[in-house]
Amino acid sequence: MEIEEIFQDKSIKLKGKVAILGARLLNGDLSLQLLLEYADQQKAVERATCLEAIEYATKKNPAIGNSTLLEYLTKVLGGSEPRIKWESAKIIGNIVRLFPDQLDNTVASLLKNTRNSGTVVRWATAYALTEIIELKTDQNDFLISEVELLCELEEDNGIKKKYMDILKKIKK
Repeated sequence: MEIEEIFQDKSIKLKGKVAILGARLLNGDLSLQLLLEYADQQKAVERATCLEAIEYATKKNPAIGNSTLLEYLTKVLGGSEPRIKWESAKIIGNIVRLFPDQLDNTVASLLKNTRNSGTVVRWATAYALTEIIELKTDQNDFLISEVELLCELEEDNGIKKKYMDILKKIKK
């Protein structure tokens, strides 16, 4: 079944589409590049579903990520669609360990989303940023001070806890 057929099949619910595409990515039946190319041609809902499938797959096997994916995600973080922002941030959090020296633009894009009005966008962004901090890259001095400030400003306790947990972990 082609990607288009999966999206056209009304008998397959959203989570089913994500699971099918994610499984195909994991078993090599679908290339990441092909899915990204398809996503680029779609409206926001379908593009976000493609990203959710990539998140599903990278959570199980981060190694399917590549630098092209990281660049793509960094770019789409600047868009306006919340679901695309949060799926992108979650994927970044999943694959960040593969690219410790390629994160400057990604960190800048993530930091722009730390004050997004959407709680899920901010939580996913916090997840990605804390994964980057765990890498102990050269950006940590800057990032840690940013996260300390974010921790003070953040009103959502779940997001604040995410930041506080990494701060406790690195200060040990």
